[in-house]
Amino acid sequence: MDKTLKQFIDISIRYLILILIALPNLYIFYLVFTPLTIYSVYFLLNLFFDCTITSNVITVSGVPIEIIKACVAGSAYYLLLIFNLSIPKTKFKKRIKMIFISFASLLLLNILRIFFLSILFISDSLWFDFTHKLFWYLLSIVFVVGIWFAEVKAFKIKEIPFYSDILFLYKKSSLKRIL
Repeated sequence: MDKTLKQFIDISIRYLILILIALPNLYIFYLVFTPLTIYSVYFLLNLFFDCTITSNVITVSGVPIEIIKACVAGSAYYLLLIFNLSIPKTKFKKRIKMIFISFASLLLLNILRIFFLSILFISDSLWFDFTHKLFWYLLSIVFVVGIWFAEVKAFKIKEIPFYSDILFLYKKSSLKRIL
């Protein structure tokens, strides 16, 4: 099999995976990361408070804290997966390692975020609403972008997500000859 065909197949597989994962409303991310997030936050809170857990609600000293889908941040994991799968010329083992590290980093940051916000909520802090909105609108984006930039540096990624694939496809297309 020639190199060009291998690249076409690689691009097709990577983007097909992204489409298939997105179709059931990011179900796989919520299936995996909801229990990891909830039980990790519960464990941390239980170190300091008397807690109970029922489904997605952690009750701390009589105060219920509901971990909803938005708290789990399935779309943030999907964005990291998009970044990781939209770069070409990456060996399979390296790509898996990159995905694992990015997901683990986001999971850790998200658990700490929810734990910190829970402490503010439990203590009836005046800063809870402001901090919650700050995390929701700004810091969640900073987390994802920061993780991606750290990966780019750590794994010495030279390609640009999407653009490198589009450039390859353009160079191999008949559009190049027409335009």
